[in-house]
Amino acid sequence: MSDVLLPVAIALPLVAATLPIALGLRYEDAGWPVAAVATTALVGLAAAISVEVAREGTLSHALGTYEPPIGIELVADELSVAVLALIALVSLATLAFARVAGPRGNAFYSGYLLLVGGLTGLVLTGDLFNMFVFLEIVGISTYALIAADRSGASAYASLKYLVVGTVGASLYLLGVGYAFLATGTLNMLDMQVQIVEQASYADPLIRASYALIVAGLGLKIAVFPVHAWQPDAYQRAPDAVTTIVAALVSTASAYALIRVSYTVFTVDFLAANDAITTGMLIVAGASILAGSVLAAMQSDLKRMFAYSSVAQFGMIVAAVALANETALLGGIVHLVGHGLLKFGLFLGIGLLALGYGARGLDDLASAARSAPYTSGAVAVLGLGLVGIPPSIGFLGKWYIGVGAIESSMAGGDPAGIGIAVVIFVSTLFTLSYVARVIERFYFAGVGVADGHGDGDHGGEHGDGGSGHDDGSHDTGVAAADGGRESVTDDDAGPLTSVADAPRSRFVPDRVPPASLAILIVAALTTVVLGFTGYALFEWFDPFLTEVFA
Repeated sequence: MSDVLLPVAIALPLVAATLPIALGLRYEDAGWPVAAVATTALVGLAAAISVEVAREGTLSHALGTYEPPIGIELVADELSVAVLALIALVSLATLAFARVAGPRGNAFYSGYLLLVGGLTGLVLTGDLFNMFVFLEIVGISTYALIAADRSGASAYASLKYLVVGTVGASLYLLGVGYAFLATGTLNMLDMQVQIVEQASYADPLIRASYALIVAGLGLKIAVFPVHAWQPDAYQRAPDAVTTIVAALVSTASAYALIRVSYTVFTVDFLAANDAITTGMLIVAGASILAGSVLAAMQSDLKRMFAYSSVAQFGMIVAAVALANETALLGGIVHLVGHGLLKFGLFLGIGLLALGYGARGLDDLASAARSAPYTSGAVAVLGLGLVGIPPSIGFLGKWYIGVGAIESSMAGGDPAGIGIAVVIFVSTLFTLSYVARVIERFYFAGVGVADGHGDGDHGGEHGDGGSGHDDGSHDTGVAAADGGRESVTDDDAGPLTSVADAPRSRFVPDRVPPASLAILIVAALTTVVLGFTGYALFEWFDPFLTEVFA
């Protein structure tokens, strides 16, 4: 009966999503408690499912009275459980930040739970059409959440994401339709069998199907050159929304790419279609380089790390296309590790904005003096993003790089070496912009008297805005891409808090204590996971063995 946990895990947040609006007819503040209880229960369900998978192996559950492949099947294995755990923990942790930073309102929490339910269903479904359904639930709820603060800029960013996301979903669905025409089934495992028995890896329908699915998911993941929606969406969304979207939405789409590529089409299909995998490697390499270069050019913190996501997901796409065990292990580790790193980084950025009105590099002068714990945690997470060992970021990049070299040596194809070189160059760019952030934290404005800019920043700090002082160190001008081209003022005064910023007697940081504790735990977790390379290999080994058997 443990397989019943799978539909319960999906139904729980989806059903709970109706309660904030329903209860809101009587209770004005019903949304947050409902969301907190639902996500806490989801953490417990994710833990129980993980234990069952560790004990018994893959879990599956048939919905309704029809058995697979006709009926809808839910499946949990080592890969899906890892992503499910990330979804449950991040969704619960983000709520603590949303409680103080906003947005607020029962409608927001309904949308939030709908997003969590869609993400959960996406990683547990064993059916390609139902994966489309959950992709659409995720997309629709994300569009609404990005525009939750009702500003014109966030509405425009949401509209841009809506258009791109709709195109991506349409391409995915068209690819699924071609696969159904060729095989007569939508069940993932049954389609894998039918591709071999009824069709072939050279069937034009099968090739077109995979190409369309990859193109659709590529739009959802935001790989170069179809990445333009992501920086605006991350920058313009409310801080709590950016935190969960950056950590989970593209991560779930990248999970779907791995699942479809290796559970449905298989490694043999990839090996038999060099043109497709070569195209994916070219796009992945361009995404890694372009995302890194564009991130290094930014001064707005949200845009900087949004562009870095373009590069990091390019590495995961490369791991999929390389089609060897080491690279795929690296892609999976990087998938989970990057989600955790981006959760922590955007949480830290949100805390600095909430407490100090700091949203750009120029606002961070000597931030470590005013907010040592927040700055230290962000610095650790940034170094993890670079791939400095020990960190989970290092493990993912290392395995992908080694897998790329192994692929090149085994097949004599220089593309693998090219990917390894691109990852190395990207790491140097990542180090450059993370070093800029750390330099502003610890070394900018050191020689300035503390009295310079003493006191609170003027203005009220709203749910997505930030207060500033009289502009003595805000010398930014509009950039062509919507970011901010800043003129760095090395004589800027130390970071000062906004009016009514949260205060705790235990730490000097003017940020919410609960969210600060979560940020520190996230930073430490990324370091601890850096020591678990062998344990991660052992956990994912059953999935990898099945894929490469």
